[in-house]
Amino acid sequence: MAVIGSGSFGSVIANVLAENREVLLFTRRTEVADAILLRREHNGQKMHERIRPVMDPAEIADSCNLIFPIVPSANFREMTRLFAPFLSPAHILIHGTKGMDVILPPGMTFSRKDTDMGEQIELNRSMVRTMSEVIAEETAVVRIGCLSGPNLVGEISSFQPAATVVASRFDEVIAEGQKALKSSRFKVFGTHDVIGVEFAGVLKNVMAIASGILSGLGYGDNARAMLITRGLAEMTYIGGRLGAEKSAFFGLSGLGDLIATCSSKLSRNYSVGYRLASGEKLPDILDSMTQVAEGLNTLKVTKALVDHYKIRAPITQTLYRIVYQGTTVEAGMKFLMDYPFNVDVDFL
Repeated sequence: MAVIGSGSFGSVIANVLAENREVLLFTRRTEVADAILLRREHNGQKMHERIRPVMDPAEIADSCNLIFPIVPSANFREMTRLFAPFLSPAHILIHGTKGMDVILPPGMTFSRKDTDMGEQIELNRSMVRTMSEVIAEETAVVRIGCLSGPNLVGEISSFQPAATVVASRFDEVIAEGQKALKSSRFKVFGTHDVIGVEFAGVLKNVMAIASGILSGLGYGDNARAMLITRGLAEMTYIGGRLGAEKSAFFGLSGLGDLIATCSSKLSRNYSVGYRLASGEKLPDILDSMTQVAEGLNTLKVTKALVDHYKIRAPITQTLYRIVYQGTTVEAGMKFLMDYPFNVDVDFL
């Protein structure tokens, strides 16, 4: 089997898979391949002896039926097109990317530049793809799945217990994913709700940025609990409008991932929020980061969808104003505290 993508999450999943069988790890960088081969180290992780770096897409496709694409959403379609000529219906692809892809009509553009302060273009669901939808559009692969859950890289790489979800319409895909990933320290659940799992994993990144802001302002667990519960409600509203089942938001890929990323400094999105609240500017934060914080682009896409469908999403809308329109974090907090929430559980 193989992993496409040698980032921090791709590397840790390659290590998890290598506990069960040989793994090919696709990378475009010679220095990464050399580090793995010569030093058995990459991204600060010890790399398992069963992992072999590969730089040829054809070799990956010819050698492996089960492939885990794990690259940032900004590069996901490009990566899929690179592999498409070598993929067939015989392959199984289970992606591990928590992001959205935007497709616009000719002549229209949507900026992915995270420091862009301008107005967003209007988006609707027909213009937005999940990563499983990108795979289906760009390749001949039919058996597609998604890997998602509270999977903080630092904890998995230090052999702490964790769990994840493999989602697919096909029982075979779930079974193959579970067999490949499960171990004494890594439990794997299954579900058929691919869209729900994908949107749950995507939307929680927005809430993780907001949680980091709360911590950066010095607020404690009461405020975080309020954010998590109201954030879960907001995620459920948005996801339901985009075609997801509500149940996905109450499992590992929803509530479980939300709690982990809203509570841990190991979360890149949480760290972005924390640093914003501490007074750092977004361009400086991005320049210092070696990994992608998917929540920043997700925030742009989600805000545009919320506006189009007129969804009640005060956390998303307020966070967008803070990150991209210059609203102070203090003013944003005041707005949310004054927002007229009246019913506790109104999303079930």
